Amino acid sequence: MESAPGQSAPPLCVDLDGTLLRSDLLLESTLALLAQRPWLLFALPWWLLRGKAHLKRQVASRVTLDPATLPYDQRVLDLLRASAGRHRVLCTASDEGLVRPLAEHLGCFDEVMASDGQRNLSGANKARALVQRFGERGFDYAGNGRVDLAVWAHARRALVVNAGPALAAAAARRCEVEQHWPAQGGGLRAWLRALRLHQWLKNLLVFIPLLASHRFLESGALVASASGFLAFGLCASGVYLLNDLLDLPNDRLHPRKRQRPFAAGSLSLLHGALLAPLLALAGLALAWWAEPRFAAVLAAYYLLTLGYSLQLKRVVMLDVIVLAALYTVRIIGGTVVIGAALSFWLLAFSMFIFLSLALLKRYTELSAMLAAGRTDAAGRGYTVDDLPLLQSLGASSGYLAVLVLALYINSPESITLYARPQVLWLLCPLMLYWVSRIWVVAHRGGMHDDPVVFAATDRTSQVVGLLCGAIALLAI
Repeated sequence: MESAPGQSAPPLCVDLDGTLLRSDLLLESTLALLAQRPWLLFALPWWLLRGKAHLKRQVASRVTLDPATLPYDQRVLDLLRASAGRHRVLCTASDEGLVRPLAEHLGCFDEVMASDGQRNLSGANKARALVQRFGERGFDYAGNGRVDLAVWAHARRALVVNAGPALAAAAARRCEVEQHWPAQGGGLRAWLRALRLHQWLKNLLVFIPLLASHRFLESGALVASASGFLAFGLCASGVYLLNDLLDLPNDRLHPRKRQRPFAAGSLSLLHGALLAPLLALAGLALAWWAEPRFAAVLAAYYLLTLGYSLQLKRVVMLDVIVLAALYTVRIIGGTVVIGAALSFWLLAFSMFIFLSLALLKRYTELSAMLAAGRTDAAGRGYTVDDLPLLQSLGASSGYLAVLVLALYINSPESITLYARPQVLWLLCPLMLYWVSRIWVVAHRGGMHDDPVVFAATDRTSQVVGLLCGAIALLAI
């Protein structure tokens, strides 16, 4: 074993992915690459044909990750800092181009061993490199996966991190296990957060055409709308997973989004990447079963959301137009799934009111950035100087929605559909009050990240909604 003069303990060798880092650097870098240049998805298989080390080098040469924002395992960091007298080695299969800046940032490693584009330093390759460097049983090794068993077979002691008792027992059959730290976080609660089931509230918009056409007592239409709601929910959850995976660097700079499960390292990026398309396919299959034309609407929603996640959310003003359109597509889907005709008035009202909410979302994000002492919204293209403009445009759009409602009340369609359409005029002051209030709440810093979720959970908004429903029933 090679060691510095005076050392009493052998070198401490620490794995990176899943051990020191509550994530995977290859997946992190690949997702960052695809978020910037999605067309390179088709190059990944060709790079992999030349070996995993070559793939890692090609990806690493095209992206830059900020080591300060990555999710580290605090237990391993504390161990490294408490082992200042030992020779500490970061030994990982990740590419050297990404690993060295990370090691320099942490400042607690004396040596780095990593993949170099030719050799993938994992499993047996890592074991051979460590034995050659420090000798048989001449090092302690911290790892987290079954691939590390090949290393523990030659180590003096094992530190099993973020793994279950089965792996700890397997490691104990190869060398002495000094520490076993089970995985932290994750589990069902983390997955429910990642799937954002509370965001399914937005999919209640699918039922608006059912209510607006007064067909809510038809069992067939009700079942169709419920199927549409579930299909949108499955598809939307898949999109949320994908969006979180592609937006990791920006989420980690956000004061609240950095606590999301993937950004915080609570869930596996690989599992998220596999589940995202499966949920979308399940939603599309259900949509096809309910109504083939509805499946086409849902597919358009998914593609538009994918475009938003990959690029459109970075284009100033186009991003809020797309967000408003995504809300409106839910209403279009709700119309198609029950076989009703699209209403000009409903679509016009939807576009204006949802544009107001989309602008409110951006306004809230910028306000949070300003409170955190930052001048721009990461990955969004806005600066805090845009706050007054967004406030003006958002409030105006909300008032235009009320104007559309007023014009509808006096239209032939309203007179045909309602026995007492004049009662609907009571909706206008209620909507004016609600639009004004949500912007006042946002101006005072009390708005939720998602205004639609705020509207569904805010007591005043709930009362306004109930009053609007009562007025509509009275008009019928």
